[in-house]
Amino acid sequence: RGGGKTVTTKSGSTAHTDAHGRVTSIHTANGATINRAPNGSRRVETHLSGGGRLVSNGHRGGYAEHPYNRGGHAYMRRTYYRNGHAYAYGYRGRYYHGGYYYGYVNPYYYNPGFYGWAYNPWAAPVAWSWGWGAAPWYGYYGYYFNPYPVYASAALWMTDYIVAASLQESYEAQVANANAAAANANAAAANANAAAANAAAAGPAQASVDNSAAPAVGSSPALTPEVKEAIAEEVKAQLAAEKDAAAANASAPAAPAATAQTASTATPPEETPEALDPNHRTFIVNTVLTETATDGSECALSSGDVVTRIEDTPDANASVKVLVSSSQKSDCHSGTQVAVKVDDLQDMHNHFREQLDSGLKELASKQGTAGMPAAPAGSTATKNNPDGQVQPDLTVQQQLQSQEADADKSEAEVQEQAAQPAGQGND
Repeated sequence: RGGGKTVTTKSGSTAHTDAHGRVTSIHTANGATINRAPNGSRRVETHLSGGGRLVSNGHRGGYAEHPYNRGGHAYMRRTYYRNGHAYAYGYRGRYYHGGYYYGYVNPYYYNPGFYGWAYNPWAAPVAWSWGWGAAPWYGYYGYYFNPYPVYASAALWMTDYIVAASLQESYEAQVANANAAAANANAAAANANAAAANAAAAGPAQASVDNSAAPAVGSSPALTPEVKEAIAEEVKAQLAAEKDAAAANASAPAAPAATAQTASTATPPEETPEALDPNHRTFIVNTVLTETATDGSECALSSGDVVTRIEDTPDANASVKVLVSSSQKSDCHSGTQVAVKVDDLQDMHNHFREQLDSGLKELASKQGTAGMPAAPAGSTATKNNPDGQVQPDLTVQQQLQSQEADADKSEAEVQEQAAQPAGQGND
């Protein structure tokens, strides 16, 4: 693995390290998978009984998901916990090649005219002040992202909104992980012997946020105009799809009540998941992933990186090749080809749609102000989509806290094992 090694702990966890001794992934004895990006971001995933998952994106938050059935279709409820509160979305399952892929369902729609206004060019370009100048995340990603100077349409405005939201989430997760790692290291130093303390102290060095990312004078951001244009085309395609869905929702009957997922002997008809839809090829990474390049080396993807799907048919591992179109420092280099799970691409697309809805809400509140043209009268009114109405799981905070504590313990154990003399781990 490119000069790294495999470490097996006394409890049965297996960890992979890179050539610099940095832990990139851990498979714990209790079934959790921990991935670490070079920037310190952490993702922990545990499969739950009944078909759901518990996923933590660091000490800042995560989600729990559970399957249910509505109107004879498979759905998944995902409850997020972020910034101290829980909220939930519904996802409709598409059966494909022996399994389900769950796509985001809008909880509500605007009037179709609002989507048309957001899709079409504005009469004149709009200069917009985002107010990001003093934000720590904006300075940190100065080498990577630069907003458009003016906006010819709401679709371009939405492009910058979505990219910025992804980078802000990534930065906040790094800060939360760095703070937690430092606290864990301090506790270990106070209560362990010198060797264990030194091993634990490696945590905050790995998770710290390097603020030396400002670009050199005259340099261009890593996120190129061409890649941003590809994202803008994804925004436009989704706006067009949501306009059609909004029109259909206007006359939709009430949805049947959700019930617990039940087994069925009938094989559902195959439906291509959105992650493999030819109309969706550009994806913004929304979490920490450790991937294998075509030369066998491992590299990381993290929130805000952009990949382009270059295959349509999954391999035996339910993965497809993607081209890394834009990446941050320490991640997989731009131009690298890696195989990514279709499930992970579907998650990226779902997150993109969630952020699109968040951006549309912001756009609806800003239209007609600060130089932005006004949307058609009455078009920002919303109507609930029954299929997208779900209630959050109120235990998600406790579940995530327990998962994070177990992950902290596993990482500390791996660091201690890795610090032992040569020969204790398995190459």
